[in-house]
Amino acid sequence: MAVNKLPDGRWRVDVEPVKGRRFRKIFSTKGEALRYEASIKAEVYQPDWQPRKSDKRKLSELVQLWHELHGVTLADSARRLSRLSAMVKGLGDPVAETLKPSAFARWRSDRLQAGITARTCNNDLTFIRSMYNQLKASGVVEYENPLKTLEPVKFQEKAFAYLEADQILELLHLAGLSGNVHLPILIRVCLSTGCRWSEAENLKPRHVQAGALVFEGTKNRRVRSVPVSDSLIQSLREHWATFGPFTGSLTSFRRCLAKCSFTLPRGQASHILRHTFASVFVQRGGNLLVLQRILGHSSITVTMRYSHLAPDHLQDALAFNPLSGFDTSSTPKQGA
Repeated sequence: MAVNKLPDGRWRVDVEPVKGRRFRKIFSTKGEALRYEASIKAEVYQPDWQPRKSDKRKLSELVQLWHELHGVTLADSARRLSRLSAMVKGLGDPVAETLKPSAFARWRSDRLQAGITARTCNNDLTFIRSMYNQLKASGVVEYENPLKTLEPVKFQEKAFAYLEADQILELLHLAGLSGNVHLPILIRVCLSTGCRWSEAENLKPRHVQAGALVFEGTKNRRVRSVPVSDSLIQSLREHWATFGPFTGSLTSFRRCLAKCSFTLPRGQASHILRHTFASVFVQRGGNLLVLQRILGHSSITVTMRYSHLAPDHLQDALAFNPLSGFDTSSTPKQGA
């Protein structure tokens, strides 16, 4: 079985999954050729008594195959490929079928001791598991996911930080002095809509529609619309007319945050404006289902991380606890 590139740039599949049954076909792209090879392997009947040959392909080969067949369809394709490639290097690029959970757990332990967060390590486990599962589903590999039994790291989640009113004013003041003309208006957009920084930077005049900002190219690839004030829309139009489209300003934003008098928890700088919007929204009585749609969360579970900030949250604990309605002030004390 082989997929080979021809001199004219096309790709030839020459497959003989069972002796005497040979399939040949030429495709324009390597991805099409690989999909055809996988489909042939999946469809051709192989008797149960025929032993499966061991798969000698390295983990790096599977990462590349996964990227060509599936990864390219993801919104964060380049980032995901980078993360998987880093795993290949860290694990020593073993034969993919022989990767043991203990080897991955040992590498993960080393990373945790080096200061990598448990959340990042768990994300990496999710990414590589997903890769194996998708290659198995497409017929590229025939064996079970070697990491299916490995449990993610358990850790104590931390509450999201958010900015108070005086901190927002300080940040906007320093943004105005930063020398980056885009910074103040980008901060206002993020605080007004809860959008991600990249979503704000991608805004163009055509995204202002009927008193709202329309976000495209989002993390979950869904278009969403968030109403904003007339003053913000006017500011955006004037800004674009004067300075043109937004440019990458995240580094300037981080430098601006570093100059502020307050300090943020590690890892929350890039999303602090999004967390601030969500936190204040809930504190002022906003509905969590509405917040889910505004933020573009695919699951309400993610949005529920802000539920503890609801104004009635603590009051419910007072009203509905087991001792509510009882007078316990006259309870006899020990030794009385």
